[in-house]
Amino acid sequence: MIYFSCPHYQYFYHKKLKLGWLMRINSTLVILTLAFTTVGFSFCGSEAITEKGNSKSQNIVLEDTVKHKFTNALINETSPYLLQHAHNPVNWHAWNAETLEKAKRENKLLLISIGYSACHWCHVMEHESFEDEEVARIMNENFISIKIDREERPDIDQIYMNAVHLMNQRGGWPLNCFALPDGKPFFGGTYFPKTQWLQLLDKVAAEYKNNPANVRDYANKLTEGIKQSELISLNPEKPLFTNDDLNKMVTIWSKRFDNKEGGGTGAPKFPIPNNYLFLLRYAHMTKNAAVLEHVKLTLGKMAYGGIYDQLGGGFARYSTDAVWKAPHFEKMLYDNAQMVSLYSEAYQLTKDPLYKQIVYETLEFVSRELTDETGACYSALDADSEGEEGKFYVWEKEELKSLLGDDFKVFADYYNVNNNGLWEGKYILLRRKSKKSIAKSNAISVEELDKILGKAKIILMKERDTRIRPGLDDKSLTSWNGLMIKGYVDAYMAFDEPKFLESALKTANLISTMLIQTDGGLYHSYKKGRTTINGYLEDYSFIIESFIALYEATFDEKWLTMSKELMDYTIQHFYDAKSGMFFFTSDLDPALIARKMEVNDNVIPASNSSIAKSLFMLGHFFYEDSYNKIAIQMLNNVKKHMDSYPSGYSNWGLLMLNVANEYYEIAIVGKNASKIRQELNLHYVPNKLYLGSFKESALPLLENKFVKGETMIYVCVNRACNLPVTEAVEALKQLR
Repeated sequence: MIYFSCPHYQYFYHKKLKLGWLMRINSTLVILTLAFTTVGFSFCGSEAITEKGNSKSQNIVLEDTVKHKFTNALINETSPYLLQHAHNPVNWHAWNAETLEKAKRENKLLLISIGYSACHWCHVMEHESFEDEEVARIMNENFISIKIDREERPDIDQIYMNAVHLMNQRGGWPLNCFALPDGKPFFGGTYFPKTQWLQLLDKVAAEYKNNPANVRDYANKLTEGIKQSELISLNPEKPLFTNDDLNKMVTIWSKRFDNKEGGGTGAPKFPIPNNYLFLLRYAHMTKNAAVLEHVKLTLGKMAYGGIYDQLGGGFARYSTDAVWKAPHFEKMLYDNAQMVSLYSEAYQLTKDPLYKQIVYETLEFVSRELTDETGACYSALDADSEGEEGKFYVWEKEELKSLLGDDFKVFADYYNVNNNGLWEGKYILLRRKSKKSIAKSNAISVEELDKILGKAKIILMKERDTRIRPGLDDKSLTSWNGLMIKGYVDAYMAFDEPKFLESALKTANLISTMLIQTDGGLYHSYKKGRTTINGYLEDYSFIIESFIALYEATFDEKWLTMSKELMDYTIQHFYDAKSGMFFFTSDLDPALIARKMEVNDNVIPASNSSIAKSLFMLGHFFYEDSYNKIAIQMLNNVKKHMDSYPSGYSNWGLLMLNVANEYYEIAIVGKNASKIRQELNLHYVPNKLYLGSFKESALPLLENKFVKGETMIYVCVNRACNLPVTEAVEALKQLR
């Protein structure tokens, strides 16, 4: 499910309770309805859910050089989002055992407020309410208020977002949830304007004071609903996967394709890279020309649109309209990492130079603005600067004329400094026509056009660097860094660009030295040498994927060995034998009110689908049948759900493509193994993995295959190999 931000929708609590068990709790429902129906509340927030340079910056975390009237417990945290609230008059606490014990001891309700640093409406609610002393007084008197960075604690966010969905079926960030001292929720919503927030605070406090038994009864029933929702059960039927299953899934999905503007129908539009990676591979492997055209249309429209930073590279979070024009301007690491992977793979198939441009520019943006000197990749850039969304990125016409002089006319034609690009009185740079078309209409060559655009970009980037920058979230999340490593590797494999592999290795070496705990587990968050928070399933799944990719790109077996070690740790601490799936949290973590599983793919693939894909691959690398058995069971468990919500199972679809079709194991042994691999990468073969070595190897598919002085290529399926060949072109003939 995708949630979108902007306070355009009003919902009342009692109108959205549709679950049967909720409807049966009549006494509590009536009381809560009386308490809350006078308070309408808006749902807004973005879906999910730094900056370097010499110019002026507006980092979220500023040097504390002035005396503050208020300072709360968040001052000891590392999260930029939490530190942002450290000087609110609200007596915020972090989520920890001491805070929960305090709530129980004082018999105070919890007020759990969840957001993230790049969230526009989180900033709005902070300014309107959490910086207001009148609001803070009421919150401090009646509640133990807890601030949570959803990116640091996705486990907590899952639970309370789930609670809000069960109440009213819509959610977003900021997420504000009221709960009993033990954490069981009973009411929640997203953004509340100050007046409504004050009313709600009074009514919730009064209801708990006057009718505590009813509130507890409701909270207990809601918690049972949270525990039961989104659980996947073991499917005992014999696993059977065919392309017919995938055809049915895509046929249903295609009814929502926007074949004029790309993406899905309607607005807003989210990129969701994994959707298009699946559709790309599906179209190629099943020879479905219509689906391939939809993917190419979507990739082109996104690359031309305002959602893409035409000057500085990189993608914004989503488009607020149906034509990819006006973005929600926040830039997230996870989006850009996955977009690099998507456009790199699309280039391998199409050889479209636009896709190459997008990859190179986006990686330049990541290197320039979201990476520190150690190789750690930061989390996000805010949508706002100087209190205005998008101010850093948009332009006034007279400003552009003054800066570009005689080149303005051509530049304006190319980037739509006209009604197409007009947005709130300024201009978003975007494209509508090809370079060839623009050159022709301006009576110049494409080469001349490129010179004009290159010169203009240097001038405007220099000018933009003098502006106050959007805030930087400078924490590094293990899971998102895994996605970025994978993005760099995919770009390297597509373009054979050494600097991309160097960047991937630098970040991976940081992960392997700084974020692996003494027991072999992962930390979730890293900032300036400090590691915090025990890892979640997403950390293991995306790091394992990235380390496997690094092995395929380098044939350095240490990355494959670490992948297996992390997988064994994951099975030990996250696997649920009863369902055949994996929990999101480790069995070593303190228990929350529910232990959840992440199954649906969204803007980030589900950790369960990711770990299933890696189990499948590691089973092939190591001949580990137990890995394959778990992966197949997981896919079988979700198979019956895939038709009901196709876009929410795209990463599972990638696994099904590999299971339903021949999956090639390409073993390359000898001194020219890397060269042969890159020659093969000039061709698009998505259903394969690489194994390689420059000497003898103990990996099952490489064992006894080294011939001194030769480079041999073995194309295998299910461990059965064709006769070896020595040239890439000969190997390609065996990849039918």
